[in-house]
Amino acid sequence: MLRQPDHEIVVVGAGFSGIGASIKLQEAGFDDHVLLEEGDGVGGTWHWNTYPGIGVDIPSYSYQFSFEQRGDWSRVYAHGHELKAYAEHCADRYDVRRRVRFGTRVAAARFDEDAELWILTTTTGEELAARFVIGATGVLTQPKRPDVPGLDAFAGTTMHTARWDHDVDLRGARVGIIGTGASAVQVIPSIAEEVEHLTVFQRTPIWCLPRPDGPVPAPVRAALSRVPGAKALARLAAQAFVEATFPIPAHFDGIVKVGRGAEALGRAWLRSQVHDPATRAALTPAYGVGCKRPSFSNTYLATFNRDDVTLETSPIERVTPSGVRCAGGRHDLDVLLLATGFQVMEATNMPPFRLTGRGDVELAAWWGEHRMQAYQGVSVPGFPNYFAVLGPYAYNGASYFTLIENQVRHIVRCLRRARDTAATTVEVTAEANERYFREMLGRRDRQIFFQPSCAGANSYYFDEHGDVPFRSALTLESAWRSARFDLADYRFSAPAGAAAP
Repeated sequence: MLRQPDHEIVVVGAGFSGIGASIKLQEAGFDDHVLLEEGDGVGGTWHWNTYPGIGVDIPSYSYQFSFEQRGDWSRVYAHGHELKAYAEHCADRYDVRRRVRFGTRVAAARFDEDAELWILTTTTGEELAARFVIGATGVLTQPKRPDVPGLDAFAGTTMHTARWDHDVDLRGARVGIIGTGASAVQVIPSIAEEVEHLTVFQRTPIWCLPRPDGPVPAPVRAALSRVPGAKALARLAAQAFVEATFPIPAHFDGIVKVGRGAEALGRAWLRSQVHDPATRAALTPAYGVGCKRPSFSNTYLATFNRDDVTLETSPIERVTPSGVRCAGGRHDLDVLLLATGFQVMEATNMPPFRLTGRGDVELAAWWGEHRMQAYQGVSVPGFPNYFAVLGPYAYNGASYFTLIENQVRHIVRCLRRARDTAATTVEVTAEANERYFREMLGRRDRQIFFQPSCAGANSYYFDEHGDVPFRSALTLESAWRSARFDLADYRFSAPAGAAAP
């Protein structure tokens, strides 16, 4: 007798992707679904990341669901605790929390071709069977440690920004931080005043631009909450700003040279903020704006004017028990912070568990052979009934919430067709996947990533194949196609003799 599903749908992850998927599944009448979450709370990125200064790096009004908009954000760029509270609010308001199994990490998922089910195995050895699986794990939760010799030999305290230990007292400590990416841009100015000395180990400088941040006055919050259409207008304006600061310069550099103006602004901002010419030169990127996601901060650059902050740009040779030894000298430290980001464009993190489809083929191995690809960032041939919220060529660099809503719309359309036709397997055709992959590759000539200006960017956007699996499209195109892609690009198969309801 073939195994029966424990749930029709399993959603892996209870961050905003999982929350959004659950809300739309309920709305479409798919009640038999469960969310498996490794942590002990909802929020994903905003549950795991609690380092000093953490906040959203785009305006808050664009960083929210279109169907659940807030008008009472305390700041234009909200702090992390507000995003965590927003996740809690959404989980409660839309009755998602009762479906979440906390403390449950998926170790592997295998497609049983006979039963046409996914068998998920947790790290405790438990097995669950599901007809469909939605990967909603995101990529900003699994910390990436730097490949630095001797890292484990350090006798002081070492912690990654994504696993911040609030019991560690930095007051009066000699602190070193490896990395100058988005997390470091927030952490560095937040801790500089309390430590005895801060040493920043920089491999590649980042473009840092001023941001229109500040507290939102109470009358404005009241108006946004009460005036009809005000929240929608604020969200539209914020989304337009985000679109202009990344998707347009990143994906249309070959058509419109928006990045040149941003680069001029970045250089002017740097000159106004950093006094020492040598330090200013060391903080100046040698690549164009858009090769990496630019950071927006009004305090980061000015931190390097402090006498108790050192910018170290010579290569790290090794970590010693007492600190860090670089080509330019030795730095004795009490605490070593790793602001080295996450496993982002890596096959083993999309999803962060072993996924085995038809013919015992593992997804990571398939991508290793065929390059990272997925039909509209959702589905891969050979892996039926599995859908990703964030797969290769899904995200265009705009608000993550527009990504979630677009991808979940795509997924729900497939699930509805499966329900209407009594299909037990849904699988994208190889032809449709190949067509989409070639379309994305065909747009490279207009993307900034493949221009000479990005040669020295050292960007994590590039995967092991030298590809940048971002969706080369404006957000409007992504939304349009998620609602109108041809369902004939999928095969919907029902057991022999089954009839549609």
